[in-house]
Amino acid sequence: MILGISKKVIFFSFLFINFIQPSRSAELSTINKDINNRNIKLTSSKASNFDNSSNYQDKSLSNNFDDFNDYVKFLKKKTDSLLVAKVENQQELIIQSDKQSEISDVIYAEGNVSVSYKGKLFKADKLIYDKLNQKIEARGNITFILGDQIFRVSQLEYSFISEKGYLLDVKGVINTNTLINDISSNFSLSDSKKLENLIDLNKKEVINTPENVQNWLFFTEKMTIDGDKWKSKKAIFSNDLLEFKQAKLAINSLEVFPINEKLRFKSSLNYLILDEKVSIPFWLGSRNFDFKKVQPANTWNFGYENLDKDGYFIGRRINSIDIYDDFVLDLEPQFLIQRSLKGYTKSFVNKGESITSDRVKRNSSFEDYFALKSQIKGTLKNWDLEIEKNLNSLDFNKFSDAFRFNTKLSKEIDLLDSVWEKSFFGVYRERVWNGSLGEAEIYSGYGSKLQKENTWITDGIKKSEFLSLVLANITAEALNTKNLVTNLKGNLFYSLDQKFPISIVNPEKKSIDISYKYIPEPISKGLSLNTRLEASYSFYENGHHQEYLGLGVGPELTFGNFKNKTFDYTRISLLPFYKFDSGASVFKFDQNYENLTLNISYDQQLYGPIILKSFGILNLTKDSNDYGEFIDSKISLNWKKRSYEVGIFYQPHNQAGGISFKLFGFK
Repeated sequence: MILGISKKVIFFSFLFINFIQPSRSAELSTINKDINNRNIKLTSSKASNFDNSSNYQDKSLSNNFDDFNDYVKFLKKKTDSLLVAKVENQQELIIQSDKQSEISDVIYAEGNVSVSYKGKLFKADKLIYDKLNQKIEARGNITFILGDQIFRVSQLEYSFISEKGYLLDVKGVINTNTLINDISSNFSLSDSKKLENLIDLNKKEVINTPENVQNWLFFTEKMTIDGDKWKSKKAIFSNDLLEFKQAKLAINSLEVFPINEKLRFKSSLNYLILDEKVSIPFWLGSRNFDFKKVQPANTWNFGYENLDKDGYFIGRRINSIDIYDDFVLDLEPQFLIQRSLKGYTKSFVNKGESITSDRVKRNSSFEDYFALKSQIKGTLKNWDLEIEKNLNSLDFNKFSDAFRFNTKLSKEIDLLDSVWEKSFFGVYRERVWNGSLGEAEIYSGYGSKLQKENTWITDGIKKSEFLSLVLANITAEALNTKNLVTNLKGNLFYSLDQKFPISIVNPEKKSIDISYKYIPEPISKGLSLNTRLEASYSFYENGHHQEYLGLGVGPELTFGNFKNKTFDYTRISLLPFYKFDSGASVFKFDQNYENLTLNISYDQQLYGPIILKSFGILNLTKDSNDYGEFIDSKISLNWKKRSYEVGIFYQPHNQAGGISFKLFGFK
C-alpha cells in the first residue's frame, strides 16, 4: 500500500501513510520493499542519538495551534541535514531513535523516533512494528512536515495487509497553493529553506493574503483508513490562523478518495459556523473540491430582483448532483414571493411581440410563481467549464422570455512572461447596464477573450492594470432602435489605476494580531491621490468603430483604526473621470455616452463590526437626459470581521439586491 502510492492520491494518504513504516530503535534502519509482493527486508547501522527535548504534550484545539510553532522549531533543531541530502531520491525507509528492542518479531522503538522516507520527515515518541502481521502502531507527538504542510497526530494504527487503520487527533496546517506539489514530490534540500521560513511563522501574528485563501487549519478527532479511502465523521477547516472561532467549515461525513488521479471529496450536509453562534448549512456533495475557490454560501438564498422576478424571492440550493466524471450540477429552485402576492408580472413583453419590446403588465399564472437557477461546473482537459442557466418562470409559454444562459470555457496560459486567462464564451439574453442609456440586452453571442490582471507596488505607489482582447459575434439591440442587429465585434481595452500617497501614515507592520477583530489587515490612514487611465478601441464588421481615452484623478481620505466600537473608520473617495471619445457603436449595450462622471465611494463604521458601504457614479454630462443623477450605484450594510464579511446590498439603478459573503486569507 505505502510504496504503491505513486499517483496524486488523496492528500491524507501521502501525508500519513508514507510515514507509517516499520521501525528499528537506537539504530539507523533501512527497509527495502518489493511493491508487488510486499516482501520486507531490514538492515541496520548505528545512528546518532537525539536528546530528550521532544517530550511535548498534546494541547487542545483551543490553543489556536500555537504549539505548531514550537514543533517546527524542534524539527529544525533536531533534523539531521545529512538525511535530507542523502535521501532526496532514495526509495528506502530510514529510522532513528534513542533505544530499541525486538521480541518475537515485534520491534519496539522509543524516544525521539525519527523516520525519513523519500526525504519526507516523520517523528514520534513511540513506535511498534509487528513484522509477522505487518502492522504498525505509533503514539505520542507524531509530527511531520511535508513542504508547506504541517501535521500532528496523537496515535495511529495501520495494517499493511488489510490496508486499514486509523488516526487520532489529527491537527494541521494545509497550504492549498503547494498541496499537490508537496504530496507528489520528494523533500529536497531546497525545502530546508521552506522549513526556515516556517520557523519564522508566529501564529500570534498573521498577514492578509487578499483574494487568496491559501492556508487552512485542519482538525478531526478520528480519521479511518480503508484502502485508498479516508473517512471522518466530522472534519473542521478554518481560514483564521489566529483563532478557531470567527469562521470555520464543519464538514460532516467526509470521504476522500482518488478518481482518475484527482482528489474526490464527498460529504453530507455541512455548516459554515460564524463566531461559534451562527451555523449556515451548505452542500459540497461529491466533487473534485478546490479549497482555493471555496466561498461557502447559504443553502437558502434571499434576494431582490425587480426586472426579472418582480421583487423579493427565496431560493433553496439542493445537493450537488454528479453528472459525469468531475462535472457537477447545482440546482436552486426559487419561489417568487412578490410576484405571487401581486398576482401579476411586469417582467415579460406582450405575447407574440419582439423580445426587445417594452415589458408590460400581465396576469400571472401559478407556474409564474416559480423560477429555477442551475449551474454546471467541471474540468475538460485542463479547461474550466461553467454553464449557468436562469429560468424566471416555469410557464413554458413564456420560455423564450424567461430563459437566460451563459457559458464559459477558460484556462490560464503563459504568454509574454505573464499569466493570462484564455476563454471562450457564449451568451443568450444577457442583461447589460449601460449608464444613462439604461439596460440593454445581448440577445445572443459567442466569442473568445484573452485577458490579464496585475497588481504591484513601486516606491509606495500601488498600481493595478487590466488588459483584454475580445472577438465576438453578437446579436443585440441596435443603438437607436428596438431592432436586433448582428455584427462581428473586436475590442482592445486597457486600464491602469494608481494610488499616490500624499500624507499617509502607514502601519508599523503589515501583520495583525488577535486585537484586530474587524479587519484582516492594518489600515493606512491619511490622504492619497487616485488616478485612472483607460483606453478602448472597438471595431465592427460593418465598418463602424468607436474609441475613447479616459482620464481621472481625485482624492481619497481615510481615518480611524476600525478597532474601537463606534465610528473608528471612515473612507471617502472622489474620482472625476472624463472620456475623450469618437465614433459610434452598432449596439446600445456598449455605446460610449457619458463624457464626464464623478465616482463617489463612502465607507463608514457604525458600531462594532457593522459598516455602511456605498458607491455611485454621478452623471455630469450636460447634454445627457440624466444629468445630475446617479447612473450606477450600490449600497450595502455589512457585518465585517477579521476572517469573513457578510452583507445585504441593493443596487437602485437596476433594482436588484441580495446577500454577499467573503472569506479572507492569511499566511
